[in-house]
Amino acid sequence: MIEIKNSLKAQDLSAKLDRLWAVSGEKIKSIEKGWDPAQGSPVFTIKGRYTSKGWTEWTQGFVYGSALLQYDATDDGAFLRIGRDHTFKDMAGHITHMGVHDHGFNNVSTYGNLWRLIGEGRIQSEGREKDFYELALKCSGAVQAMRWTPINNGKGYIHSFNGPHSLFADTIRSLRALAVSHKLGHTLLGEKDAKINLLQRLVDHAAVTAEFTLFYGEGRDSYDVPALRGRAAHEIIFNTTDGSYRCPNSQQGYAPFTTWTRGLAWIMLGYAEELEFLATLSDKELDAVGGRKPVEAMMLKAAKASCDFYISQTPKDGIPYWDTGAPNLHKLGDYLDKPADPFNEHEPVDSSAAAIASQGLLRLGRLLRARGENAEGDRYWQAGLTVVDRLFEEPYLSTDPAHQGLLLHSVYHRPNGWDHIPPGAKVPLGESSQWGDYHAREVALYLQRIIRNGKYYAFYGT
Repeated sequence: MIEIKNSLKAQDLSAKLDRLWAVSGEKIKSIEKGWDPAQGSPVFTIKGRYTSKGWTEWTQGFVYGSALLQYDATDDGAFLRIGRDHTFKDMAGHITHMGVHDHGFNNVSTYGNLWRLIGEGRIQSEGREKDFYELALKCSGAVQAMRWTPINNGKGYIHSFNGPHSLFADTIRSLRALAVSHKLGHTLLGEKDAKINLLQRLVDHAAVTAEFTLFYGEGRDSYDVPALRGRAAHEIIFNTTDGSYRCPNSQQGYAPFTTWTRGLAWIMLGYAEELEFLATLSDKELDAVGGRKPVEAMMLKAAKASCDFYISQTPKDGIPYWDTGAPNLHKLGDYLDKPADPFNEHEPVDSSAAAIASQGLLRLGRLLRARGENAEGDRYWQAGLTVVDRLFEEPYLSTDPAHQGLLLHSVYHRPNGWDHIPPGAKVPLGESSQWGDYHAREVALYLQRIIRNGKYYAFYGT
């Protein structure tokens, strides 16, 4: 269980954030100098060098989005040029990519960050540049919404690249594409010009994920026990003929009834962010999709349960192992009662899950404080700070200039054996991923703006 540092303040992390940005800039320059986009997208490192390996090009937006976050944090125009130029040159195919659920990762990280920076007055729109970003974001949300599988409760979900039967936990964080498209006033047109409300699809997908991907200790199945409230499945399988739920499954986790921690982290951050987004909408908009109170209650239940599970099932320092049910965790002894050990011989940690989860904890904590739920809010906020405090130092922060990664000890796909195991080791360690590096930068920017009393950082702008 995380040993929450209740006396830690955001300001106490200032030196670590400054150091992270100094290291981060050199990593971005190294990739920009040495990477040929014709090779595909950088995904994760092997022996400290980024390589391509993916089911889809789902990480390209993190590469150029990282440069934009670096500019946002440091005002160094070189990084703005990298992010802006590559977005114009290399990202168009992602806008109309019909084969993935990852629009929020690729397009909101690039077009979305540039649009946000213009809206915040951080950069100037050249000609109709802002209109260009808005058109890209409108289209991206609509294309994402087309990957729709209806189920027999009247709702539906955005299906994963595995096919119409498959609901991934990851997608809850990628809903930001639908959110921005709706915020920009866009409506998807279907057959016979039928108008499809993108906010309705966002809410329905969130509701289906909350109902079927998360377990609340309410006896849904034999393993749904109160002690494991907040457990999450990576994938849920539906019968596409009659729309009925069939079973949990896992692609990147150990098993259907264990919790892959990065999937859990996507859920934590996704619901917290969408709750913030809902607060910017009118009651009229939310009345059309079920009403503010029931929609917020559904998302709050999911956010709290997933965050509570992370706190209770993660080692003392806030860095999780890659799956809470990984088969060799028992060989580590009382692993929840001591700091995580990335150099152990039995199961790898996943620092990328910690980077994502920490932002979810912080955003949920702030949200609850604003609602007057100070005790709970403080708990989540301090847990988030505790995770960041550990994550932004060795052995997780990569300070070796020869290593292109920013955040060490990230895991991609343990079941497929894609992660590099160095000589003499028995499990993956010492490598980085684009999503881990991007989300480390994102939570660093989030905290930096709070420390400096800047504009609140949110994907939907100010």
